[in-house]
Amino acid sequence: MIPSQRRSRIFEELRNRGSVRVVELADLFSVSEMTVRRDLDLMQESGLLVKVHGGAVVSDKSAEEPGFEVKVLQMATEKAAIAREAIKYVAPGNSVAVSAGSTTWALAKLLPTVPNVTVVTNSLSLGVELHDKFPMLPLIMTGGVPTPSGALVGLVADVAIESLYVDVLFLGVHGMDPEAGLTTPNLAEAQTNRTLLRYARRVVVLADHTKWRKIGMARIAPISVADVLITDDGISDEARISLADSVGDLTVAMVEGERMELSS
Repeated sequence: MIPSQRRSRIFEELRNRGSVRVVELADLFSVSEMTVRRDLDLMQESGLLVKVHGGAVVSDKSAEEPGFEVKVLQMATEKAAIAREAIKYVAPGNSVAVSAGSTTWALAKLLPTVPNVTVVTNSLSLGVELHDKFPMLPLIMTGGVPTPSGALVGLVADVAIESLYVDVLFLGVHGMDPEAGLTTPNLAEAQTNRTLLRYARRVVVLADHTKWRKIGMARIAPISVADVLITDDGISDEARISLADSVGDLTVAMVEGERMELSS
């Protein structure tokens, strides 16, 4: 297992349990305790956790916004599986809006496989990546002021979005909660996401299982705004029931086999 995969698994353990111990992680991954400590040091520097004596605890602040490079490391296997399900909702010739986020970024890399797709995005990282690798892909970037996670937001972004109308919006979120709804840590990003929602014929929300019961400071919309919500098979039974009752269609991406392969 390469270091980035190991750190992704460490983060998964941390989110599921709330805390991890160095000795247990060393045994789980068959590496030295020193290797685990180096992983934890790097993850603490990225804001993913807080180190404590003998291990680490989760860092989870509603107004704290991790950078894009941090989010890409989190639940990478789950996000890839979600993206493979999400691409099924894109038809040839569609206009597709993709909000900023690491799960939507995983989907965006698959969009050029669908013929004649036009992509609209308020993600600085996503736009640069697509233009660099697929320069002939029709791409519209909204403009705006970048947030720490690379989302282009504010008046310029909102005005640009209001001049468009897309077939489908793929929306990434910081958290989803039955009472709080879909949330993000950034107030301006929440507003721009609401603008995206108003100008899309269909809304597909992409959220891995760690987003359940997580609440950011700024509310985007109720969960019921999702025509489709795609998550992964790490989602709890309680969450499945709640989401199935709230959204138009709930899709659960199967990734258990991939997790086992990474841990072998």
